[in-house]
Amino acid sequence: MDGARFANALVRSNASPAAMTWKAGIDVLSFGATKGGVLAAEAVVMFDPARAEAMPERRKRGGHLLSKHRFLAAQMDAFLADEYWLALARHANAMADRLAGKLAAARLAPVWPVEGNLVFVVLPKVVDARLRAAGASYYARNPDGLPAGIAIKEGEVLARLVTSYATTSQEVDAFAALVAD
Repeated sequence: MDGARFANALVRSNASPAAMTWKAGIDVLSFGATKGGVLAAEAVVMFDPARAEAMPERRKRGGHLLSKHRFLAAQMDAFLADEYWLALARHANAMADRLAGKLAAARLAPVWPVEGNLVFVVLPKVVDARLRAAGASYYARNPDGLPAGIAIKEGEVLARLVTSYATTSQEVDAFAALVAD
């Protein structure tokens, strides 16, 4: 399982880590801590002991045996302590909810329900230009292959907006104010 946003999905669904992983048949979790607030540290969680046997060799051959990696790995203790990782994910999700609400109030409702810390919204190109001129950074998604019923017209951009553990309510409000101008 790609767990880049594992914590965000976990807190949104109110499920247990076990229910979302090994109880659901997941053998290996790439536990993404970097997008959750840790500096360049991830973890691989093996739920199947047979798969874990070859991991040290695979890690070394893949070039993931960093010198002094224990310093990067030490962050995981603080990240996991007292469910800090879940608090950070809850914050990121709350900022996405706040952003989605403010966009909807500006008559730009998200294209899909907000299920984590991502908001997808169709922006008029004039709004996109205003946001970018003000320094906003986000991805414009290629509209090819969108589900039926989602159409991007000429003069529109499908924006992928991501909030994080570090996003502030002031940043969300400032972004929304630029949208509403």
